[in-house]
Amino acid sequence: MSELIKHECGVAQVRLKKPLEYFAEKYGTPLYGFYKLFLLMEKQRNRGQDGAGVAAVKFDMPPGDPYMFRERTVKSNSLDRIFKETLKKYEKLERSGEILSDYVPSIKAKFDFCAEYYMGHLRYGTSGGYSLSVCHPFFRRSSWPTKNLMLAGNFNMTNTKELNESLISMGQHPIFATDTQALLEKVGFHLDEAHDNLYRYLRDEGHEPGEISERILNEIDLVKVFRKAAERWDGGYTLIGAIGNGDSFILRDPRGIRPAYYFEDDEVFASASERAPLMTIFSKDADAIHEVPPGNIIVVKKSGELLCEEFTQPESRFQCSFERIYFSRGNDPDIYKERKLLGAQLSTQVLDEIDHDLENTVISFIPNTSEVGYFGFIEKLRLERRQRVKEAILAAQEDGELNEELLDDLIMRNWPRGEKIAHKDQKLRTFISSENSRNEMASLVYDVTYGIVKETDNLVCIDDSIVRGTTLRTSILKILSSLNPKKIIIASTAPQIRYPDCYGIDMSELGKFIAFEAATILLKEIGKTEVLNSVYRKCLECMSSDEVCEINYVKEVYAPFTDVQISRKISEIVYPKDRDWNGEVSIIYQTVEGLRQSLPDHKGDWYFTGDYPTPGGYRVVNKAFVNYYEKSTGRSY
Repeated sequence: MSELIKHECGVAQVRLKKPLEYFAEKYGTPLYGFYKLFLLMEKQRNRGQDGAGVAAVKFDMPPGDPYMFRERTVKSNSLDRIFKETLKKYEKLERSGEILSDYVPSIKAKFDFCAEYYMGHLRYGTSGGYSLSVCHPFFRRSSWPTKNLMLAGNFNMTNTKELNESLISMGQHPIFATDTQALLEKVGFHLDEAHDNLYRYLRDEGHEPGEISERILNEIDLVKVFRKAAERWDGGYTLIGAIGNGDSFILRDPRGIRPAYYFEDDEVFASASERAPLMTIFSKDADAIHEVPPGNIIVVKKSGELLCEEFTQPESRFQCSFERIYFSRGNDPDIYKERKLLGAQLSTQVLDEIDHDLENTVISFIPNTSEVGYFGFIEKLRLERRQRVKEAILAAQEDGELNEELLDDLIMRNWPRGEKIAHKDQKLRTFISSENSRNEMASLVYDVTYGIVKETDNLVCIDDSIVRGTTLRTSILKILSSLNPKKIIIASTAPQIRYPDCYGIDMSELGKFIAFEAATILLKEIGKTEVLNSVYRKCLECMSSDEVCEINYVKEVYAPFTDVQISRKISEIVYPKDRDWNGEVSIIYQTVEGLRQSLPDHKGDWYFTGDYPTPGGYRVVNKAFVNYYEKSTGRSY
């Protein structure tokens, strides 16, 4: 993605199923699970740059000893910082003689992160700011083990206000306005309730206090807790966590919007936001890693028993397509193939744009995350060119016209030419206060390979998505035009982003989308600005209605125009007018049909189509238009 939008958070979990002594003997350390957690998080580092947090639960600790631990930071290099500083504490204990490196009980007693259960979170902030107080995991403390709750997730809720109001109706006084805090308190309330109901039942049955405590530890039912807690949740979510008795869980929203994977063998249960890290870190084949079924919760009891049950009714799947286009690492076998297909789908549009003149076209990609799409694109061009050459040779042979000169002409000319044109340097520090100077610095983030592109060449660059067009305007097209090509074509493997996302990505301001900007300019050019007024009135009416409104009125802004018309207007908007260059710019987008052919199992495309999977999505898109019309900035949910 050539410009920053908010990412998807990452989660990871490791639950050891054998005693710590087993791992010390087999792998040389009782911290096996801790190291595996770090590696799982490291392999998902792309999913969180705003903070990191880890937590651990120790089993069977003596009364009076702590058993749940957490470390978080929002400082730079947060993941490295947490693990390095934590291991420094271990080394200090070892040097002081407080622990014996070959005696596991001493390590478990003294080192916080020698435990049977671990969880980790990588945060991209979409709400609540960037302070430590909003960094996961969240921890709800109690002196009762089964009331202690740790929670982390990759999610956004569209109805946080409603969730907080439900807490108030229960008599609570929620302090934070974030959806994480709302979920924590909602789950915590029902967890407390389950504990208290079980306690009263066992007490009234005449059981002794010690027996009551032991039975609560074993019989608390997290599936029932989440069935009650999630009744009014509207959003996309993957949640992981644990309670103080050692029971852990991972659950996924009923439409599968957010990703979640897991595996289990005789040594561990592990889960993560992506499949490939689990394959790499635990040396597993792809078929050993499973998706958490939408609407299901997987509970690993302290005993090691695994339960997988529905906590809410599964709905039609709307798995986020952006996960496949951009967010997840491209080394997953299926994602790699899908990204190549997305690139290949662009071939027809690009060939038409360059009049099939491959001999005078240089093909590249920008940024580096678009490389796999570029491979698919250029592979498709080469396959098509080979087929044409084959057909021409056979035809010439049949006509008796096959000769060396013809072969040279067919084989040596008009082949796709791929080059590394754009290079992204480390982001320059914005220590200069002048806005113009900061913009000038930002424009130099990219550099190019000189001497490759001629004035008679088309320059095609594959991108993975174009959201706001800001980087195209301020940086990419300026630097590419310095090569003085005849035409620059930027081809996006993702369709036009037209609508807000509210299920994980913080894209909620319509005015920042270049496709929306282009549509509003076109409306003005054809004298139909009344469309904006009409949409505003309809959105206000929808928002004020007591009935559930599942109509996306913003679609009316785009309705008068074809995708090609909007792409052409975008090309005009981003043209580098302050450059002494007379070439052409053409912006090409993936079609929605091409997207669906490439990602048949990931139908979550609401940011492209405006078709939302939950009522909250329609509420957000209409609120986003009202904010735009009223010139109000900020999130629309």
